[in-house]
Amino acid sequence: MIETRGLRKSFRSRAGRETKTVEAVRGVDLDVPAGEIFGFLGPNGAGKTTTLRMLATLIEPDGGQATIAGADLLKDPGEVRRRIGYVAQGGSTWDESTGREELVLQARMYGIRKTEAQRRAARALEAFQLVEFADRKCKTYSGGQRRRVEIALGIIHEPKIVFLDEPTTGLDPQSRAHMWDEIRRLRADGMTVFITTHYLDEADALCDRIAIMDHGEVVAEGTPADLKREISGDVVQVGLDVTATGEAEKLLDGEEYVNRLELLDEGGLRLFVDEGATAIPRILRRVDAAGLDLRSIELHRPSLDDVFLTKTGRSLRES
Repeated sequence: MIETRGLRKSFRSRAGRETKTVEAVRGVDLDVPAGEIFGFLGPNGAGKTTTLRMLATLIEPDGGQATIAGADLLKDPGEVRRRIGYVAQGGSTWDESTGREELVLQARMYGIRKTEAQRRAARALEAFQLVEFADRKCKTYSGGQRRRVEIALGIIHEPKIVFLDEPTTGLDPQSRAHMWDEIRRLRADGMTVFITTHYLDEADALCDRIAIMDHGEVVAEGTPADLKREISGDVVQVGLDVTATGEAEKLLDGEEYVNRLELLDEGGLRLFVDEGATAIPRILRRVDAAGLDLRSIELHRPSLDDVFLTKTGRSLRES
């Protein structure tokens, strides 16, 4: 459904009198089959947004090949545009229109006849649980309601693929959960969903497969479970007072059983070890001997956060 080979994009930027060429995307290969929720992750500046905008025909690639829903991206972007839906992060609804008016207008812009546009709008309002608010102005909607309208706008013409750019950013937990259900429903209806997100729990819960991009290249691709299996060992999280964290870092950094450690913002450490069950007693003895006040100690299996950190050298939160 989405296939790219060697997709590239560069931009020129001026710094004083000098003009520099920045390679934003350096030969991206992707294979996304039909009916899949595919997550596309990456830190800021990785080339993720540029890749998404190329696939959605918003900017033209410099080179490579891409086929989207059976249409050639470079040779026939107009046909690609007819076969896809795109929902931007910033939204696209007008405050003074109602949800129904927005949907009918969007359908008409795709050349759909008025009666059919009205039928599709009614069906979308029901599917996205918006019937109650259909004839209220969009400025009265909650963030979750407005986001559901925006996604309905992106699929009103019944595309084969929909690109969702950060679909749950700014939503409260309940609205996020409802949005996850809506995205799963799109897949159940046979649509291919290409999603970008900064929430790794979201990618883990929703996506059949994910790709991680860094420095313009795809550095990892696979199912969430497969990617987590690539990170060997366990993670031990040690809860400490912020004032004791520095001393604990000095004690444990360099211990033979500690492969890597991270400082936690709230105080404490995350230790990456081969065998959590054998490492924990040794950690406890070291911390206790130093007289440090241990608040908690927990054993975790590798998460997508750990995958992201391993592949990019930074956590997604830091980016």
